[in-house]
Amino acid sequence: MATMSPLSRARSAEPQVQERSAGELLSSVTSDLQLLFRQEVELAKVEIKEEGTKAGKAAGMYGGAGFAGYMVLLFLSLAAMFGLAGVMDEGWAALIIAALWAVTAAVLFQKGRAKMRTVSPKPEHTVQTLKEDAEWARHPTK
Repeated sequence: MATMSPLSRARSAEPQVQERSAGELLSSVTSDLQLLFRQEVELAKVEIKEEGTKAGKAAGMYGGAGFAGYMVLLFLSLAAMFGLAGVMDEGWAALIIAALWAVTAAVLFQKGRAKMRTVSPKPEHTVQTLKEDAEWARHPTK
C-alpha cells in the first residue's frame, strides 16, 4: 500500500474542474433549448385546452339560447293559431308560455355572451415565459 504525500492529498481534495470542449458546450446548450421548447409547447397545449373548455361551455349556452328561441317561435305560432281560432283563453295561455321562453332565451344568450368574452385565444402564460426566455437568452448572466 502506497502512502500519499501531503501535496498529493491536497491536490486530490481540490475540486476537479474539467475543461469542456466547444462541441460539448454546444451539445449541452442545444439539449437545454430542446427541453425548454418542449416545456413551452406543453404549457401552450394546456392553456389552449383550458380556453377551449371555456369556449365549449359558452357555445353550449348559445345552443341553449337557440333552442329557447325556437320554442318562442313555436309557442308564438301556437298563440296566433289559438287566437285566430277565437278561443281567447287558450291563446292567452300560449302567449304566456311564449313570453317565458323569450325570457329564458334572453338570459341564456346574455350568459353565453358573458362567458365568451372571457375566452382568450392567446396562451398568456406561454407568451410571458417565452418573453422571459428570450430575455434570458440575450442576457444569461443577469
